[in-house]
Amino acid sequence: MTSSPRIVDADAAVRCGIDSVEIARIERLLAETPADELAKIFSPDELADSGSGAGRAASLAARYAAKEACVKLFARELAAGRIEPADFAVTRDGYGAPQVTVSAKAQLVLDRARVSGIAVSLTHDRSSASAVALALRAETSVPLAGHVFFHLLPFRRGVIVENLRRVFGAAVPLNEIERLAKAHYAHLWQLIVEFTRFRWMSAAKKRALVRVDGLETFVQAFHRGKGVLVLTGHFGNWEVATIAGIQNYPEVRGRFHFVRRPIKPRWLDALVTRRFNRSGFGVIGKRGSLDDIVTLLERGDVVVFPFDQYAGGKDGIDVEFFGERVGTFRSLAVIALASGAVVLPAACWRTPEGSHVLKFEEPVAAVDVENTSEAIERTTRAYNAALERLIVRHPEQWWWVHRRWRHAQRKRRGRPNKRSVDTAPEQTKAMQNSSRT
Repeated sequence: MTSSPRIVDADAAVRCGIDSVEIARIERLLAETPADELAKIFSPDELADSGSGAGRAASLAARYAAKEACVKLFARELAAGRIEPADFAVTRDGYGAPQVTVSAKAQLVLDRARVSGIAVSLTHDRSSASAVALALRAETSVPLAGHVFFHLLPFRRGVIVENLRRVFGAAVPLNEIERLAKAHYAHLWQLIVEFTRFRWMSAAKKRALVRVDGLETFVQAFHRGKGVLVLTGHFGNWEVATIAGIQNYPEVRGRFHFVRRPIKPRWLDALVTRRFNRSGFGVIGKRGSLDDIVTLLERGDVVVFPFDQYAGGKDGIDVEFFGERVGTFRSLAVIALASGAVVLPAACWRTPEGSHVLKFEEPVAAVDVENTSEAIERTTRAYNAALERLIVRHPEQWWWVHRRWRHAQRKRRGRPNKRSVDTAPEQTKAMQNSSRT
């Protein structure tokens, strides 16, 4: 039996993995392994496709060889425990050709390696099964504006390239890093164009411009009544996607509030704030706003929290972000642990056609352990992990100009004398105890 993938351009393949499995080994596995344990190795589709007849062991052997071939494409991540064979599964398309599907954990690995997908070929004879897996290169398309502004207006170009290299590492060639940087400059230019154009568009055109995905996830969280914290960052055109997308749902008008720092110059900050307010959205300053946020969550409102900037001093905690411990805001974890509000990751991006997508992801649960400092750190790491997945999905549309990986020494201060959104662990404990009584 031989199953081949679609025809693949050899130049598009950047890595190759090969593996072979004895069918007798899988026969023993099937005979000795309980069904619930077997489900940890093979996906439901793989178990169903293999049938129950005499060829079941051979079919599963070929699929197991494919899993092993796929994981060999990412030897470093395998050695670090970031992926395992069970993160890959083989399904079939409408023509019966094998296709590789991956878990969310493996998708992050593919995205960081700039791999667009995996092509696989399976075969077996009477005694063994083999598979070949090819990792397909993802190449960034760069509009003309990206080439022009990358060279003519090199605002923080070194920061952008360095940040991209930190995230994508030495495994991604330098020419792809440069393409990503140029595509980011094109994105920045498009933001300026859209900021001006959006002001003169009718409400109907604005609403038609945006598609909201994951709406059921948001609605379920909203109807719990404990408030919703939207974990996001500087993705796509957040103003366009959020205002236009949510305006399609008038029942949440007046229930969305954005936490943000003032932007410079002041006239631009005032303009952005007026746009939000006219559209029915509240704006909350990051400093001194803890009481306001808790009040909004208690009445079941939605608070949108940008989470992707560097945080130092008493505001931050060193937590892993793309493999490095960097200063990250503790405040989101503090509020989530104290209030019980649902935390929903969300991101937006611009499509090649010029429309926008706003997507709500599955909730990220807080890690509520006895030690408050540990709870904050572990929960913040979970939020950083969610942010990582959002960033590498459409990397050219994240705000790479941030100096996110600052390594300045931060002096720990005493407890703040006012309640800000970046509160201390002691305040978190007090808030939790208050909410439980």
